[in-house]
Amino acid sequence: MAYLAHSGSPGKGDGQLLCVHLNETACLAAKFGAPFGLERLAFITALFHDLGKYDPRFQERLACKDIRVDHSTAGAVVLRDLAKGMDPYSRLMAEMAAYAILGHHAGLPDRNSSEPSCYEMRIKGFHDGRLDPVWKSEIVVDLDDIAPDWLKTMILPDNPHLDFDLSVVGRMLFSCLVDADFKNTEEFYSQLEKREADRAWPALQALLPAFRSRFDAHMAGLDQDGDLNRLRRDILAHVRGKAGLPPGLFTLTVPTGGGKTLASLGFALDHAAAHGHRRIIYAIPFTSIIDQTADIFRRMLGDDVVLEHHSAIEEDEAEARRQGREWPASRDKLKLAMEDWAAPVVVTTNVQFFESLFAARTSRARKLHNIAGSIIILDEAQTIPRPLLKPCVRMLDSLARLFGCTIVLCTATQPALGKTGADGEPGFPDGLDLHPGRELAPDPEELAARLRRARIVPGGELDNDALVIALAGEPQALVIVNSRKHALELYRQAEQAGLGGLIHLTTRQCAAHRREILANVRSRLRDGQPCRVIATSLIEAGVDVDFPRVWRAEAGWDQVMQAAGRCNREGRRPLDDSIVTVFSAPDYPPPREIKSLIGDTTRALKDFQGNTQSLAVIRTFFGEVYWRAGPDLDQKEIVPAFKFGGNGTDFAFREVGQKFRMIESDMVPVIVPWEEKAQDAVDKLGIDKIPSGLIARKLQTYVVQVPKKARDLLVRYGHVAFESPELRADQFALLKTRSLYDPEVGLLWETPEYLAVENTVI
Repeated sequence: MAYLAHSGSPGKGDGQLLCVHLNETACLAAKFGAPFGLERLAFITALFHDLGKYDPRFQERLACKDIRVDHSTAGAVVLRDLAKGMDPYSRLMAEMAAYAILGHHAGLPDRNSSEPSCYEMRIKGFHDGRLDPVWKSEIVVDLDDIAPDWLKTMILPDNPHLDFDLSVVGRMLFSCLVDADFKNTEEFYSQLEKREADRAWPALQALLPAFRSRFDAHMAGLDQDGDLNRLRRDILAHVRGKAGLPPGLFTLTVPTGGGKTLASLGFALDHAAAHGHRRIIYAIPFTSIIDQTADIFRRMLGDDVVLEHHSAIEEDEAEARRQGREWPASRDKLKLAMEDWAAPVVVTTNVQFFESLFAARTSRARKLHNIAGSIIILDEAQTIPRPLLKPCVRMLDSLARLFGCTIVLCTATQPALGKTGADGEPGFPDGLDLHPGRELAPDPEELAARLRRARIVPGGELDNDALVIALAGEPQALVIVNSRKHALELYRQAEQAGLGGLIHLTTRQCAAHRREILANVRSRLRDGQPCRVIATSLIEAGVDVDFPRVWRAEAGWDQVMQAAGRCNREGRRPLDDSIVTVFSAPDYPPPREIKSLIGDTTRALKDFQGNTQSLAVIRTFFGEVYWRAGPDLDQKEIVPAFKFGGNGTDFAFREVGQKFRMIESDMVPVIVPWEEKAQDAVDKLGIDKIPSGLIARKLQTYVVQVPKKARDLLVRYGHVAFESPELRADQFALLKTRSLYDPEVGLLWETPEYLAVENTVI
């Protein structure tokens, strides 16, 4: 009997042989694991991943018999049994491989839980008599050297983070397997059915000479006159001068307007050339500045070498099963959107970056092995949510120590994540090894003084009436508030008052629309036209705008400082005339977390004498935050969910994947066909042979994230529908009622029942 991994064309006998799939996938997984020393283990893991397909019942399933067969457990059980007589390190690695094999379809499992899908229950419930022994003659098994040498140096009694480190090893192994499995399956069906394969990206190292030449030419073409431009050139030269330092953890502390985005890119290009890094990843807090950063990089490096990835358009297997829908077979999974981050330059969000690193799902975890060996720039590092700060810090530490990553914490308001403070006192609990010599900027304290452009003044209580009066007296001004509700209601009131040049900026608008809005804002500011912007905090971290006056609702001092960076950004106005007014909004109480940060700000400023915009104030503020937060810096208890001891591992991968959410609300995407390019991409969803990943890449800038319950109602009442569900499942939720997208305020998802009735009135 010829055992198949995948069925081919009906009646043609052109399916993929199982032994071929296992060996080809193993070779590919080994290639993915080689940069961090896991090539042997990745090879063996992939060699065993589909061992369960040697069950004759699975072959009947491939022949279209309607039966369910668990093919993901056999390999885990057999591999563990084979490793029982080996040394402890090899047994541990076989255990890590078992997690990956068990999870290569349904996602990484928990070791122990009440669910039948957990590691222990599946292992105990398996009967190996179902496998045809012919597998032993079709694949060659050699378990020597599956434990890399560096593992033995990591497993030491004095390693306080061993449990967490091992969990990251398990994730990387899982990523090598699922990406190799997907790619081999994709290659088979692409050749068989003449499908359009997803693109192959060029290697960063091959591109670096051209990248660095283009970077130098771009910088030489910028305006060279003026004190500010000279200072930016000095900062860039100093930062690039440190590119030869050994890989690891760095900080880059440059005030707004100091050119830190270009400086960090210059460092990354030079550092990659010096040390052989495989890609450059920029993680940014808000989609409002992803477009801005990606556009800069495309202009500088080329259109076809930068991957912009932020909005997650993907199918969730667990959700599909909860709804009683069968998860697609291998052939159909090729149509589901999965991003592998193989591009030489990736621009993404903190949400995508960190949630992928803690994910259990195959669709998100697939990219992890491509993060290894990268230069990771965390832009606006202070925006990492504090309830998840400890696990995020632990992950960054593991990536730097074990997986060859260089990580740059890049911000004007450095969040003090070092284990030792600038004063030598204890810093962040379980913090990073951030030594003074790893700061890339020249004298951050002096830079903060030289680049101070605005005065921050208290404004007391200001309700919407007072804010509208204040805006009426300033033709160009920015107001930043703490909620979408406040922003929308203030905008409506200012509109009723007849103020000119009003602009509302919100996450209700899709990224492509926000890009147009921000271009209009910059144009109006430059040309002296009325420009009164009302926005949430999405505008204050990294968005390149320059207002003469700014009002900021009370928040943490880091946010106030970031807001100040939008005032007199280019230094063209006198300092005394560039005012940031911090006010309290009596009708809009701040959210609980922001209220706590306001308290931290008050304590940090209480006894401070001198410049409140100095780095010393920022350090004091973060010290207050971390002292107060304490255990809440790992509010979901992510780090303790990974345990290793005498009985092996007890890792709660699936539980952590469900708990680790950087945005608490359950948000899901709705595609808004804002312009013709979006509709063209939507039309391609009906073409079977185009991979979803290619289409999703084009549609992500047209996505608005909405609460899941709201989207469910929009679907129920016909305002939103899943496009081409027979091909793409529930991945592409498209807005059908175009009137729900207001160009001024974005997507309106409230009261869909009323709107459904309203639409029937002629």
